[in-house]
Amino acid sequence: MPATSRRKRRDAPPPRTGSSEIDTLRGFLDYLRDSIAAKVDGAPEPQVRTAAVPSGTNLLGLLNHLTFVERSMFLGDNVTDWQATFRAAPTDSVADVVARYREAVDRANEVLDSCTDLTAPIPRPGRPAPSVRWALAHMIEETGRHAGHADIIRELIDGATGR
Repeated sequence: MPATSRRKRRDAPPPRTGSSEIDTLRGFLDYLRDSIAAKVDGAPEPQVRTAAVPSGTNLLGLLNHLTFVERSMFLGDNVTDWQATFRAAPTDSVADVVARYREAVDRANEVLDSCTDLTAPIPRPGRPAPSVRWALAHMIEETGRHAGHADIIRELIDGATGR
């Protein structure tokens, strides 16, 4: 347990979304995106880079990884070494990684804004194109999984809890 005093838990309620399937999926994805960015934003150095478990997982690396996942899924970037995406560059500040993630999310949302048919493929030149529905469901799963990891790691770092 961290030596700092416990902070009051502030959970954000589930998102209010529209009634359509695409509005619901995008609403939950944006909710998770905001949750993990907030969990990393303001985390102290060097703990934000410190491995919290034997696998080497650290808070900054999780958000760096999700930046690559967003860019791969929605912008068509080709990632050749997924393990490497779990490490931020030593010169990257927390603010740099958070800003890069938010920029990737904004660009991904621009792509999604043009996708109104959940059965249509996400445009990814030269690569297999999953349907919009599959891509959104996968990103909810991927982001939610790593947001859960981030919750635990941030609490270990400084006692911060909540979404």
